[in-house]
Amino acid sequence: MKELVKLAGIPRSTYYNLVKRMNRPDPDAALKQEIQSIYDEHEGRYGYRRIRDELANRGQKVNHKKVQRLMKELGLKCLVRMKKYRSYKGTVGKIAPNLLDRQFKATQPYEKWVTDITEFKLFGEKFYFSPVLDLFNGQVITYTLGSRPTYSLVSEMLEKAFSCLPDIHQLLMHSDQGWHYQMKQYRQALQTHGITQSMSRKGNCYDNSVMENFFGILKSEFLYFKEFENMDRFRVELEKYIEYYNNKRIKTKLKGLSPVQYRAQTLAV
Repeated sequence: MKELVKLAGIPRSTYYNLVKRMNRPDPDAALKQEIQSIYDEHEGRYGYRRIRDELANRGQKVNHKKVQRLMKELGLKCLVRMKKYRSYKGTVGKIAPNLLDRQFKATQPYEKWVTDITEFKLFGEKFYFSPVLDLFNGQVITYTLGSRPTYSLVSEMLEKAFSCLPDIHQLLMHSDQGWHYQMKQYRQALQTHGITQSMSRKGNCYDNSVMENFFGILKSEFLYFKEFENMDRFRVELEKYIEYYNNKRIKTKLKGLSPVQYRAQTLAV
């Protein structure tokens, strides 16, 4: 060993210090176990910032850099994002102005909703997912899933969303310029329920970036992360994930709370 230390050019004192440290118990063992537990509980969907927030919710204040370092030591990392389905087919109806104008913050529920459609490829087929998000807390209000991107996919989503609306509201509904949202039926449905329509500018994904971000999370944390036996199982697991996303998955911008927790806390105050 003396010859190896000499060959490596390591001072004698440094060698004995390293040996002494190796024989000590890991001071971060309990924290690493807690980090691993949170990571496993959320099936690998949390990165270091969200795990830091969850630790804070559990009464442990830990710097995000330390969480990042320990996750690296444990070999834990979050997943990547994928691209989305495009429904723009030119002007087939009426284009609404961009009233949202990237003002993605809402001060209360039922103030600003956003919607879009994305494509899933499963079992050699394509399926289409049409959700509505509330910009107040990022909660998924409702969604529809179909084998074809027909207008009924959007109209059914609207009917389910309308059932969640209070009698009095000043709601703005924002989408891209997809052909579904240009349809006369869609515009009339919004008008009937006192909802103001807004659309992104042509070819500008940033105008509806909240939905882009949600689709990226959904695909990386759910679609490309799990395996499904058949379409029935996929539907069941999708419903479970949306329930998880709304009620349990915390967000840094929501002060480390899930969408439902944030809404309940805000309304209580």
